[in-house]
Amino acid sequence: MYQLTARDIRRRNRFGVLQAVYAADGHISRQEIARATGLSFATVGNMIAELLDVGVLAELGYDAPGIGRPRAQLAINPERGMLVGVDIAETAIHFDLFDLAMTVLRSVEIPVDAAATEPDDVAALIIRGIREVTAGDADKVLGVGLSVPGLVEPEGGVSVFSPYWHWHDVPLRALLEQHLPHPLYLDNPLKASTAAHLWFGAGRDVDDLIVVTLRAGVGIGVVVEGTLYRGVTNSAGEWGHTNLVLDGRECRCGRMGCVEAYVGAPGIVRTLRELAPSSPLLGADDAATIVAIAEAAAQGNSTALQVIDKTGHYLGVAVANLVNLFNPRTMVFGDLIADQLGEPLLEVTRRVAARHAMTDPFDAVALQLSTLPHNPASLGAATFALEGFLADRETFGSVAARRAMRTSAT
Repeated sequence: MYQLTARDIRRRNRFGVLQAVYAADGHISRQEIARATGLSFATVGNMIAELLDVGVLAELGYDAPGIGRPRAQLAINPERGMLVGVDIAETAIHFDLFDLAMTVLRSVEIPVDAAATEPDDVAALIIRGIREVTAGDADKVLGVGLSVPGLVEPEGGVSVFSPYWHWHDVPLRALLEQHLPHPLYLDNPLKASTAAHLWFGAGRDVDDLIVVTLRAGVGIGVVVEGTLYRGVTNSAGEWGHTNLVLDGRECRCGRMGCVEAYVGAPGIVRTLRELAPSSPLLGADDAATIVAIAEAAAQGNSTALQVIDKTGHYLGVAVANLVNLFNPRTMVFGDLIADQLGEPLLEVTRRVAARHAMTDPFDAVALQLSTLPHNPASLGAATFALEGFLADRETFGSVAARRAMRTSAT
C-alpha cells in the first residue's frame, strides 16, 4: 500500500485550502477555511502563509466589526499568473487562457483536418493554438494542461492509445516541449472533466461522485471519498467500452455492443439514420446533427423525440449499472450531448435507470446536468496545470524552507 509522505500531505492540504477559497466565490476567512476543510487552524494558517508568500492568495482587509475580533478576508489573486487549458477533440482543438481566478481571458479554436491527424500534424496545431491564445502574455503562463482523447500516461506525457486517430504510444509532451517554454500536464477528457467538477462543480459538495462525459466518445470519472480514482494504469473510467448490447453494433474500438456505440455522438446519429434514413436533421457532421436533434425536439418533432427516447433507454440501462457498482451520491452529465439534449434526455435516463438499478442506491443518487460555466475539458485541463504549479517543489519547497529559517531565527 502506498504511504503518503509529509510532502504529499502538505500538497493535499494546500489543495484543500485553495479549493475552499475558490468555493467561497469571493472572499473567506481563515476560520471559515478551517471549518470547510476540517483542518486544524494551525495547518490552515501555515498553508495560507505559503499561498500568500507566493502570491496565489491576497488579503482584502477585515470583515465588518461585530462580536469578537475582525477577521482577515482572503481571496484568489487573479493577477498572479495565467493557465492554459487545451481540449483536443476529434474535429477541433479548443484553447482557453485563464487567470488564476479561473476566468476565461481569451479563447481560440482550430479545426482538425481529418486527412492530417498524424502526431506531428496535431502537435503543430496545438503549438499554434497555444501561441495564439497566449500572445503577449506567454511570460505570465504558469502551466498548460492538455486533455488528450483516449488512454494517457500522465507522468510521461504519453498518448497510449487514441481511438480517434489510432495513435499508439505517442510521446506527445516530448513533441510539444521542444517548441513551448511552459510546463505541460496531460490527461484525458474523463479525468479533466472530473478535476473541473472536484474544484469548481458538484465535487465541492459531495465525496462520492461520478462525472459522465458524453461527446463523440463517452466515459466516466469516478470520485471516491473526495479523491479521483485512476486505476492501476490510469484507464479507470473507460465505461464507454463496457458491453451494453450483446453482439450489438460495432464500436470504433473494434468490439461489439459498447455503450459508446449507442450513446456517443456517432451512435446517436446512427440511431437517427435507422429511424429515418433521409431525415433532414442529418447535418454536415455528428455535432451539427446533435444540435439539429435538440432544436427539433424542442419544437415537438416526433423523429427527434424518438431518437432522444431511444438514446435515453440505452443510457438509463448503462447508468443503472454504474449506480449498482459505485453507489454514488451524485452523477453529473456533461459535454456536447448533455449540453444539447439536456433535461429531455436526462428525464428518460432517470426513468429507465430507476427500473434497472437497485432501489436503495438509486434512491440515494442525484442525477443532474453539469452547471460548469466553461468547457469542462479545457477547465479541467487548466486545473491540471494549477495542481502542477501548486505541487511544484522548487516554488513551495523554497517557501517552506524560508519560513522554517525565519521561525528558527526568532
